[in-house]
Amino acid sequence: MSFQRLLGVGLDGTVPDATTVWLFRERLVQAKAIDKLFARFDAALTDRGYLAMGGQIIDATVVPAPKQRNTEEEKAAIKEGRIPETWKAKPARLRQKDRDARWSVKYTKAKVKEGADPKAFKPVDLAIPMFGYKNHIGIDRAHGLIRTWDASAANAHDGARLLDLISTSNTGSGVRADTAYRSKNNEAFLERGMFKSHIHQRKPHRRAMPERVARANAKRSAIRSAVEHVLAGQEHRMGLIVRTIGIARARIKIGMANLAYNFQRLAWFEGRTAPA
Repeated sequence: MSFQRLLGVGLDGTVPDATTVWLFRERLVQAKAIDKLFARFDAALTDRGYLAMGGQIIDATVVPAPKQRNTEEEKAAIKEGRIPETWKAKPARLRQKDRDARWSVKYTKAKVKEGADPKAFKPVDLAIPMFGYKNHIGIDRAHGLIRTWDASAANAHDGARLLDLISTSNTGSGVRADTAYRSKNNEAFLERGMFKSHIHQRKPHRRAMPERVARANAKRSAIRSAVEHVLAGQEHRMGLIVRTIGIARARIKIGMANLAYNFQRLAWFEGRTAPA
């Protein structure tokens, strides 16, 4: 009912079925239209006064996909970019196998028990295996809108995508990201582009983190957390998951989720300024 009200469709209106929606999404895939749609809406945001300002914050998260049940030989063939021999004779089975999604490990902080001694040994991070794709985004600090994005297999390194996510239209020069994005190449790229790096510093190998570096990272985290709220919203409120086959369809799914987030964000901004 809420979607019908949003679209202005009455109870007697014609609502497209799942097949119609699927065919429309397939046409988007074939036309490679998601980048053009995203750019058009970003231009509309600029026209309404929501310029990319205050610098940019970069991050990525794994978007899960249904797990594949493959043999060791099939896994080896997929990693080498080949089609397993057992699938070639079964086209129907091949169509149901995702050869682009990959396994990765997602780290999350273990919760400290309530009332525990703050000086006591803290539990280590939890490592959660995940299968699927990765959503790489860059938001502007001023409005929290997604300005740049990309999609990849889940095992893609976050830092390698920094160059593709940097927006040259942002009026601020600051770039914020976690330690995965800190490298000599990325720092040199930012310096050449006249950007100011606020990327987290890594802990020295086998040494304690210097107090001044820890304080600096904490200040950066307070600002960088904005992008984590965006990704968490997509995961929990949108329930973002890729149920399609292949990177091309996954890219449409992830791109549409990023576009939908910007729709929601714009509606929130416009609602705040609307007269009572």
